[in-house]
Amino acid sequence: MNRYPVWKYAILVIALLVGGLFALPNLFGESPAVQVSVAKPGMQLDTAALGRVEESLKAVGLAPDSLVLEGSSIKARFANTDAQLKAKDAIQKALNPDAENPAYVVALNLLTRSPAWLSALRASPMYLGLDLRGGVHFMLQVDMQAALSKRAESLAGDIRTTLREKDVRHSGITRNGQTVEVKFRDAAAMDAAKAIIQDSFQELTSTTAPDGTEFKLVASINPVAGRKIQEQALKQNITTLHNRINELGVAEPVIQQQGLDRIVVQLPGVQDTAKAKDILGRTATLEIRMVEESAEARAAETGSGPVPFGTERFLERTGQPVIVKKQVILTGDNLTDAQPGFDSQTQEAAVHLTLDAKGSRIFRDVTRESIGKRMAILLFEKGKGEVVTAPVIRSEIGGGRVQISGRMTTTEAADTALLLRAGSLAAPMEIIEERTIGPSLGAENIAKGFNSVTWGFLAVAAFMCMYYMLFGVISSIALAFNLLLLVAVLSMLQATLTLPGMAAMALVLGMAIDANVLINERVREELRNGASPQAAIHAGYDRAWATIIDSNVTTLIAGLALLAFGSGPVRGFAVVHCLGILTSMFSGVFFSRGVVNLWYGRQKKLKGVSIGTVWRPATGDALTAGQQGK
Repeated sequence: MNRYPVWKYAILVIALLVGGLFALPNLFGESPAVQVSVAKPGMQLDTAALGRVEESLKAVGLAPDSLVLEGSSIKARFANTDAQLKAKDAIQKALNPDAENPAYVVALNLLTRSPAWLSALRASPMYLGLDLRGGVHFMLQVDMQAALSKRAESLAGDIRTTLREKDVRHSGITRNGQTVEVKFRDAAAMDAAKAIIQDSFQELTSTTAPDGTEFKLVASINPVAGRKIQEQALKQNITTLHNRINELGVAEPVIQQQGLDRIVVQLPGVQDTAKAKDILGRTATLEIRMVEESAEARAAETGSGPVPFGTERFLERTGQPVIVKKQVILTGDNLTDAQPGFDSQTQEAAVHLTLDAKGSRIFRDVTRESIGKRMAILLFEKGKGEVVTAPVIRSEIGGGRVQISGRMTTTEAADTALLLRAGSLAAPMEIIEERTIGPSLGAENIAKGFNSVTWGFLAVAAFMCMYYMLFGVISSIALAFNLLLLVAVLSMLQATLTLPGMAAMALVLGMAIDANVLINERVREELRNGASPQAAIHAGYDRAWATIIDSNVTTLIAGLALLAFGSGPVRGFAVVHCLGILTSMFSGVFFSRGVVNLWYGRQKKLKGVSIGTVWRPATGDALTAGQQGK
């Protein structure tokens, strides 16, 4: 009656072993480390570089816990953060004597202390959130007005192309803020253009009015389309930030929308924040435009005349001004890849770009029609544009491969390629808030969270053991197994554990014991009704199952709602909460019954069970722990 088949015990043993194996890496913690990697393409780390690192540490009297060359980086572990910071300064001076042109990237890091055999089995510790591990928190403000202006500039070019294809003559198209103005010499052309814009550009609302001797059509983005553009800009910026942070190699970053125009970025474990802040704060976008080569433009370049209408003035890296047309031929949106490299002819650092199908076709057509003219490739960072190169088009360029070069270092080429490869921002962003949480504060939070879970477990276990005797001990063992299983599942999923997640763990302990309380009380009820001990155990587990399912499913629904509609700390709480409910059902019913069956199931003439005092309300008598079922 109360015996498990062998395969069920096998499942329990496997669950126990796998749970213990994947939960084990969390016990070793992390050690402060300094990581060295190359900053220039073509360089490689070797034993000579490892020797230089070792010598630099000996010179300042530091002995690392370990110093190894792993793959493409050198990793030196230290006992504390003071030694880590001192080691970074020493290694930086030894490997990069020229601070303006560093050959190596020396960064602070945290590395797990897990043994190599655990890492070989893919057993890794849980990721820790910003509040537990330390790291950096950024609040970014998105310039929504710039997103609308950028869209209006794009629409101005599209309108120009459409009117030319429809053979509708106009006197000029300009963007004024977030509106597009088109001038005409006669009303008939203006009416024809208005009909074309209404049919082809649903997001624009157009109005007409006389303008002196001419006529003017003003097209503005309607409110519905404006909100959609702003939402898309925010989503694209979040996606771009994800790509950039993935390039940095940060594990489990938090990137989420806050309000209508702000983005929160949390980078757990990042101690050296300068590089991360530089990458996040840069708003590099690529634009390809034609150079204006009229006499007025030549005069404007020398400073002897105004900038011609429809053009803008930018500087090359040499300081030489270039007058380029406002019409954008291609943007970074048409890029599929960007890689640093070298110019095959001059051996200068360069960035090799690959365009998508649409970009390749446009680039081929423009270069075919503009042979002998100059094309400018502009890079915009933090709202400031710079002409990277402005070569003369010698022939048609097909195949979708373009090269950017022009007095850039290999580091600049690598950073530019990273930014372009990660994608362009739909709108500029500004860091309006920055907070750094040190590892010591994170360690304090871990200690407090660990203490809360430990004391919560001990209090629950003590009550269960006193109130339910041996069944309470078995319930406590099942609760410990539940905690082990929860930590193992979080580690296998590589979920991020935050302080709210640890609070959810403590809550799960209290909720998980509910199942065993229901089972134990059901067994007591069967004993009060005169059932034999074996029958009482069997009926207690079977009849409590429906109630356990109901209570856990309703709680799980609430947890899923938090997971679906919550954000940030709420989601961290909900993840642990939902997983804890699932593991508690397995441990509280399946595992605890296995232990009970193993203890009592083989006793054919069982006369009593240790489940505390059973009161019989009919007689007022109480049976002690060893008398149940007699």
